[in-house]
Amino acid sequence: MVVMLEPPTIDVLPGSVRFQALLRTLLQLDVHLPNDYRAQIIGGNIVTSPWSQKYYLPIMRSIRAQLEPHAPQGHIAESSPYLFTFPAAERAYGPDVFIAEEAAFRGHGRFVDGEALSLVAELTSTSTRDAGWDEKTPVYGKSGVPVYLLLDMQEKAATLFWNPSDRGYASRLTVPFGEKLHVPPPFDCELDTAGFEAGLEAASKAEPEE
Repeated sequence: MVVMLEPPTIDVLPGSVRFQALLRTLLQLDVHLPNDYRAQIIGGNIVTSPWSQKYYLPIMRSIRAQLEPHAPQGHIAESSPYLFTFPAAERAYGPDVFIAEEAAFRGHGRFVDGEALSLVAELTSTSTRDAGWDEKTPVYGKSGVPVYLLLDMQEKAATLFWNPSDRGYASRLTVPFGEKLHVPPPFDCELDTAGFEAGLEAASKAEPEE
């Protein structure tokens, strides 16, 4: 039996010739990756890594449930595997949780303009922790993403970045899991991290991450 796979849709996006080539290569690679892996453009290269561990799901659902009612009008909270592009930085990220304009998801293709984002949230693992802190923080900030929530699962702490500028984020605040964190405009609400340690308890009983 021959199984026919639908060829990936090639988006026409702004960016350098090199970035366009990376996007096309990523789409072709993505078709052949295992379902539990994702490909992103990090540091100017295509990098594959596992999707978040399943015990992170309750935390991701909590973030969505708490923040979506306070999102800007027309924005939705999701954790679906879409890639947001940042052509000026030659990056394409698939955040664990995002809040973005619903209108940006009309039409075909896998890539979404990073300008549609109002918030991104990343949950670190041992393999992605450095990228969450050192790679994605400056890119999100310089690209104008209003709010970046970084959950450092190894340090049991939540860090919020806001006030983006061409030099990166101007403001940040870190609290340990269990405390409330004020999310600034355009959300202007409280995020309760009280249940986030449950994910860590599950992680301690799970098999080690690859």
